[in-house]
Parts: sequence; C-alpha cells; structure tokens
Amino acid sequence: MALHYDIIALDVDGTLLTDAHQLTEETKMAVREAAERGAEIVLCTGRGPVNTLPVLAELGLSGTIITHNGAATVDAAKRQVLHQYDLSPEEVMRFIAYCREGGHHFDLNTAFELMAETVRKEAEAMYAMFDIQPILGPFASPLPAGLVKFTVFGSREEMDLVEEAWNCWTHGLSHIRSGDFFIDVMHPEASKAAALKQLAALRGIAPERVMAIGNYYNDIGMLEFAGLGVAVANSPDAVKASAKALTRSNEENGVAHALREYAWS
Repeated sequence: MALHYDIIALDVDGTLLTDAHQLTEETKMAVREAAERGAEIVLCTGRGPVNTLPVLAELGLSGTIITHNGAATVDAAKRQVLHQYDLSPEEVMRFIAYCREGGHHFDLNTAFELMAETVRKEAEAMYAMFDIQPILGPFASPLPAGLVKFTVFGSREEMDLVEEAWNCWTHGLSHIRSGDFFIDVMHPEASKAAALKQLAALRGIAPERVMAIGNYYNDIGMLEFAGLGVAVANSPDAVKASAKALTRSNEENGVAHALREYAWS
C-alpha cells in the first residue's frame, strides 16, 4: 500500500501520549511503521527539546523536532537549533510584572533551558510530570538572550482570567492557550503551523503531502495547513472543527488508528 504523506507531524501531550504521559506499544508500532514506509515523523509540541527528545528516542526515531509551539526547530541528532524566533526582552518584562503582581507562576525558556524565579508545590509537581529541571533564580533586567517562550501556569480558572486580561492588551508578542493550565507567550510569527510550513518548503514537500494530528488550540494552525489535519476525540470542539478528519482519543491509540486509517490505507 502506497504512503499518502511524506511528512507526518504529531503533537505530543494529549495526542501522541496518554493522559499519564505514556507511549502505548500500539502507538509506537504504528509510528515506527509510518517511518519505515518512508514518512518523516516530526514531533510538533509546546515542550522544549530536553523533554521532547526522550519521546523521540522511545519511538526509536531521530530527525527534526518542532518545539516550544514552533519557536524553536531542532535537529535531534545534533542537538542543534535550526531556527528560532527570539522574544523581545522589553515586551516580556510586561508579562513578568503582571505575573509577579498577580502571584501567577511563570517561567522563561531558551531553546534548551527553562528558568523560574520560584517553584511552588503545584508547579513542582507539574515540572516533575513533564520531567523538567528548572534553573532557579531571580530574573533581572536585562533578561537572558535567546528567549523563545514565556509560560504562565495555574488552574483552569486562573488561566481563564489571565487569558481574558491579556486578550485586551496591545503588544508586539502573541499568546496562545497551549493547555488547560498553560498560556504561552511567543514571537508573533512563531507557531507550529509556521515551523511546519517552513520545514515542508525546505524539504520540497507540498502541503497536500503533509499529515498532522493534534488535540488543542495551539494545533489548529498546523491542522489547517496540512493536507490532512486530524483531531483526536479528546479535542475541544473548535479544534475538531479545524480538522479534516477525526480519530479516537489519546487514551484509545488515536494516533495509531489515524495512521492506519489515512496514511497508507
């Protein structure tokens, strides 16, 4: 059976992984089969490279990963940044001031490092779940060079209020809900869709030959760009509406089902 797509872009949390952040054997087998049939598997995630590379290794693959919601594209084998969108430090300071005043937990990310001023109990559990080791210390002006993402973390209700406030701001960055408990602030041109489009152009691959699978609002752009955008069943309605096809949930091997249903059937 012929392979229908040359690039297959996979979101990680809530899509490729179960809610317990595990890769099932069925999913691993299906992704490996897609790679063996000739597809380039590209993990497209809000994670940084440090905790994305182990997922790629567990799949038994290497190659290119799109991290920080498209803000940093990385060569996995060389641990080398191929392209990144840097944040304006002056703009970031406004978000830092807001979070400090409101008592919201936040962190700053370069391509390979995550820095936090303090880590409370809830944030400590979150970092442990994602296998992140934050670098602790106060942020002073000027901020470190090469920042690609600012993230605020809290309860769903807290993030709803933060998002509502930031939606009223005028600023030179972009912010996107990357999960129920996270909002990411990035360069206005950075997105999974932009990074995937750039990679496809570099490979000489038309959008029609790209398949993407995702589950959240930060996946909408890449689902719309891809020739076939697939939303898993646990996606919000707006994400499902942006997709051309639906598959089972991340708890039901949705990625494996989509690959076998659409990628080479």
